[in-house]
Amino acid sequence: MTIDTDPHSIYQRETERQIKKNIDHLCSLNHPGCKITFPIEPSNPLPTPDENMRVFFFDIDNCLYKSSSKIHDLMQVSIVNYFKNTLNLSHEDAHQLNNTYYKEYGLAIRGLVMFHGINALEYNKLVDDSLPLQDILKPDFKLREMLLNLKKSGYFDKLWLFTNAYKNHGVRVIKLLGLGDIFDGMTYCDYSQTDTLVCKPNPQAFERAMTQCGLANYENAWFIDDSGSNIHQGLKLGMHQCVHVVENEVNEILGKTPDGSIVIRDILDLPTVAPQLFCTDH
Repeated sequence: MTIDTDPHSIYQRETERQIKKNIDHLCSLNHPGCKITFPIEPSNPLPTPDENMRVFFFDIDNCLYKSSSKIHDLMQVSIVNYFKNTLNLSHEDAHQLNNTYYKEYGLAIRGLVMFHGINALEYNKLVDDSLPLQDILKPDFKLREMLLNLKKSGYFDKLWLFTNAYKNHGVRVIKLLGLGDIFDGMTYCDYSQTDTLVCKPNPQAFERAMTQCGLANYENAWFIDDSGSNIHQGLKLGMHQCVHVVENEVNEILGKTPDGSIVIRDILDLPTVAPQLFCTDH
C-alpha cells in the first residue's frame, strides 16, 4: 500500500488522529463538573429582557485558566500550521498574517472567511478541535469552589460564558476544568454563520450575549476577560465593572488595560478585589 507523503495529506492525517484522541478522552471523563448542565444553544424564543437582572460574563481562554499554561501558544502553532498548509504560505508569512487578522478582528478566522473563503467549521475542526487540551487542563477545584460561592451568594442572577471560540472548544475547556454544572449559558462565536461572524470586541457580539442571557441593562453586568480591547468595549458600552486578567504583562496585540477597569493576575483573586460579590447578605 502506498502512503501519500504529500505534506498537506500528512497534516490532515495527523490532525484527524489527534482529534480522535481528544474525543475519546472527553468521553472518558467522570469527575465533578464534567457534564454540561446549561443549554449550549440559545433559547428559542430568547428570554424577555429583565430590567433587574444582574449577570457576570466570563471569558474562557486565558481567563478561566492561566495564560502561563501556554494553551494560547499551542493554539497559535496550530493556527500557523493551518495557514501554511491551507494557504500555501511560508512559516514567516503565515505567522505575520495570523497576527494581522488577530489584531484587526479579534480572531484569525474572521480574516480567513473575509479574504480567503475559508470554511469556518472546517477551520475549527483542524485548529481548535485538534488541540490536545487534556494534556494541560485538569479539574480546577479551587476555581470551582470560588464560582460556586459566587453563585450561592445570590449577587448575580446568572453566570454566563462569553467566548470568541466556537462552542466545541468552549464546551471542551469547561468540561476539562470541571465547571460544566456552574454556568447558566454560553455565548460563542458561531462559525456556522459566516455572513454574520462577529466576535469580541465588536459591540454586536456584546449585544448577542446580552439578548441571549436576558440582560436588559449593561450597567447590571460585570465582565472578566484577558483582552484589553474587549475590556475597553465592555466599559464603553456601560458595563458596571470590567476585570482585566493580566497574569504577567499586558499582551499588546490584545490591547492595553483601559482606565476604569480592575486588574488582577489570577481569576482566583476575584474575592480579594470584589469581596462584596461573595457576601450572602445583599
